[in-house]
Amino acid sequence: MQLTASIFKAYDIRGVVPTGLNDAVAEALGLAFGTVAWRQGEKTVAVGRDGRLSGPGLSAALIRGLVAAGIEVIDVGLATTPMLYFAASTLCRSGIQVTGSHNPKDYNGFKMVLGGRAIYGDDIQSLRRMMEAQSHQVQDGGSVRIVDVLASYTERIVADVKLARPMKLVVDCGNGVAGASAPALFRALGCEVIELFSEVDGNFPNHHPDPSKPDNLRDVIRTLRETDAELGLAFDGDGDRLGIVTKDGQTIYPDRQMILFSQDVLSRVPGGNIIFDVKCSQRLAPAIEAAGGVAHIYKTGHSLIKARMKELDSPLGGEMSGHIFFKERWFGFDDGTYAGARLLEILSRSPDANAVLNALPTSHSTPELNVACAEGEPHALVERLVALARFESPARVSTIDGIRVDWPDGFGLIRASNTTPVLVLRFEGHTVEALQRIESAMLALLRLAKPDAEVGASAH
Repeated sequence: MQLTASIFKAYDIRGVVPTGLNDAVAEALGLAFGTVAWRQGEKTVAVGRDGRLSGPGLSAALIRGLVAAGIEVIDVGLATTPMLYFAASTLCRSGIQVTGSHNPKDYNGFKMVLGGRAIYGDDIQSLRRMMEAQSHQVQDGGSVRIVDVLASYTERIVADVKLARPMKLVVDCGNGVAGASAPALFRALGCEVIELFSEVDGNFPNHHPDPSKPDNLRDVIRTLRETDAELGLAFDGDGDRLGIVTKDGQTIYPDRQMILFSQDVLSRVPGGNIIFDVKCSQRLAPAIEAAGGVAHIYKTGHSLIKARMKELDSPLGGEMSGHIFFKERWFGFDDGTYAGARLLEILSRSPDANAVLNALPTSHSTPELNVACAEGEPHALVERLVALARFESPARVSTIDGIRVDWPDGFGLIRASNTTPVLVLRFEGHTVEALQRIESAMLALLRLAKPDAEVGASAH
């Protein structure tokens, strides 16, 4: 079978429909994944899909392939990625979500869980090889049953999360699939909800569902200004990431969210191991330690963070991209709606939610920046940067994922993206002057290795 190799990413499968991804690719994936699952004793696989226009066709083809491989399919239908993970945590141990995540509307893809763990890297490439060679097995015994998990998912969260007082929220789902579940769930928790763009529409007619981009939060900010709502929540296209906006229009980025969540979790799990990625603020580790936890910085990538959390029996992990993973009181998967519920539980204890959020430690930082590279170039560049780096004490150099240099008053990061051929850059300083100094030092290093580097805003 002829496949477009570039659709097989580090953590998932993703591409443009129908040129890179189509029903034939989906059916072949079902056959391959079903074969691997069966060999591992996993004979039941849950399947869900987000709100993209190509979702129903791709999902039906995927299910055909799984059934032909002898798998019992639990079809959860239209659902957030976390609801698919919930099905694969409560009804079975494996699942595939048909989702294009935050990519443009002509994209779609597949996020996969096998035997209770997110598959990535070599596992995804071995599926590709099986699909190309058509070395899957076909056997009888496959079946499909349709299960709506929304009621049990909602009940589980409402039973777990308790608000000290009702809150009034603006919730912007950006016409992504979270619109079919998140507003109702927050109402079930006792909140009053002003909804923006809850209708699931794969054309994304109002703005793109990606709360990591400030442009996509303008409607939330305006509605907070025009109403008496006290907080804004925004979701990405498949519902696994959360954006938080204060009454005065400030975005609370995920590393600051992690400070709040860490303090709360560590009050019940003293000494807990908290995991976060190399893009997170220098302010996070001291806050974790001050709350009685052990801070662990690790590689970027939601599958990698989840695997590391299992190794260290971690109650909480998070990434600067917005994936927050609660193991304490939850299942350890990233879930924007559940993170929102836990946020409201914490903030409802205070009469002024915004004062709590604005009091979180902060620094001056750049947004995520990218340097476009040739295919295959970024990792080689990072190796050269590590070899060229000469930073005097008190600078500390970490090479766990790219090169991160920490000074007493900030940090600089240059790493290779695992999903697109770019370098990812981020700089932070406790003061504007520190930020400028650190950015200059890191860009000087970059230009030693790549004199023609052009730094631009992240497309993510």
